[in-house]
Amino acid sequence: MRAFQVTSFETVPAVREVPDPAPAEGEILLDIAACGLNFADLLMSRGQYQEKAEPPFTLGMEVAGTVAGHGPGTFGPDLGQRVAVFGGRGGLAERGAFAAERCVAIPDAMPFEHAAAFQIAYGTSHVALSHRAGLQAGETLLVLGAAGGVGLTAVEIGKLMGARVIACARGADKLAVAERAGAEHLIDSEKDDLRAAVKALGGADVVYDPVGDPLFTEALRATRPEGRILTVGFAAGDVPKIAANHLLVKNLTVMGFYWGGYMAFRPAVLTDSLATLFAWYAEGRLHPHVSQTLPLDRADEGMELLRSRKSTGKVVVTP
Repeated sequence: MRAFQVTSFETVPAVREVPDPAPAEGEILLDIAACGLNFADLLMSRGQYQEKAEPPFTLGMEVAGTVAGHGPGTFGPDLGQRVAVFGGRGGLAERGAFAAERCVAIPDAMPFEHAAAFQIAYGTSHVALSHRAGLQAGETLLVLGAAGGVGLTAVEIGKLMGARVIACARGADKLAVAERAGAEHLIDSEKDDLRAAVKALGGADVVYDPVGDPLFTEALRATRPEGRILTVGFAAGDVPKIAANHLLVKNLTVMGFYWGGYMAFRPAVLTDSLATLFAWYAEGRLHPHVSQTLPLDRADEGMELLRSRKSTGKVVVTP
């Protein structure tokens, strides 16, 4: 089969012919229909992700497809069932072996492209905003990187939760995407003064930050007393240095958030969240935004879209 693999951290990933996977006990074999790309794939390809894999390995953290086989002693999900899986890696391939317990049945009306773009982006925003930050109806939510893979879902979910949403993104086109997702106020990070603009709107109660410095620092300074700042990622490349005296004076809370980490210590948080999210999708309340769908032999183009921050919403590869 074909797979988009990292063979060393000094070379770029490429499509290679590799043996078909053989599912082990507790695993299913999946015919992969779609794989969502994530910024973490970029980090993983460079050996910079917090969970470092040793080459060679196949990229692709979240997939959707059809169950095609079972490992020894594994009886579910059923053959032919349509499922989504957060596998961590192995998704940018024609087939993959994944833990059966991580498979989530997807609604009949959900296309594979939406299913592959769903778990990490929507799961990250929902658990971060509801479980970690405790976002309340009527509060003001500031979303940085608001047109990106997770940022756009934070806008959409924040609006569903009853918050007033301020979206910050680069350029009018990206801000228009955030506005369609429910943002009430728009800030252009390329030309607007973020701190002044947010303070003019009364400040933020919750900040959702997948970008990092320098926007993090400006957003923190525009946060109301007792505000909560979620650090979700560092797409800009710079990890913020936090002045603890600012936290003290305004009674602020900075929260680290890593969705995948809950798999290890509180998986029920994720499964409960996904049940809520799939129900919202089935009710027509969530609308995944897939900006590009590419075949496997153009997966490198998808990675470049993430690297250059030219995509909006999610980029999906269809092996």
